[in-house]
Amino acid sequence: MEADVRTTLRKIYYIVSGDPTAEDSQAVAIKGPEDNFLDGLPDPDHFPAWLTDEDLDYFVEAFTQSGFRGSLNRYRAQQRDWELLPQLSELTVDQPSYFIAGALDAVRTFIPGVNLFENPGVNCTDFRGATIIDREGHWIQQEAPELVNRALLDFLADIS
Repeated sequence: MEADVRTTLRKIYYIVSGDPTAEDSQAVAIKGPEDNFLDGLPDPDHFPAWLTDEDLDYFVEAFTQSGFRGSLNRYRAQQRDWELLPQLSELTVDQPSYFIAGALDAVRTFIPGVNLFENPGVNCTDFRGATIIDREGHWIQQEAPELVNRALLDFLADIS
């Protein structure tokens, strides 16, 4: 991933956004056991407008300095969280809360057969609702800023 940080980020940002075609999205599903993470992932000729060259330059510089190890280790340790900190699953969010996500966010279906967006307020004591934005993916703030801001402002108006 660090051999070409710009290409790595372009591929990752694109594939989990709401922009890939169905054919592009299949690139993730058809990987073989010998394939590298980035093998077969599309690198679009024309990147979506929600990630400018200036934004990408900033992220490239940051990951060039830090590498990807810290970010990846967070995912690698995920199972250990459940094993070592089971009490975390009993905690609640006790202030007004609201959930905003893209309908095409890959996180939604990380667990096969489970819709992780089905009950976003399950651990919230003052859950005010959710907005799932059609045709958008994981980078919802960048992909649909106007709709995210509208949902946030509606939520804030509800709690004021």
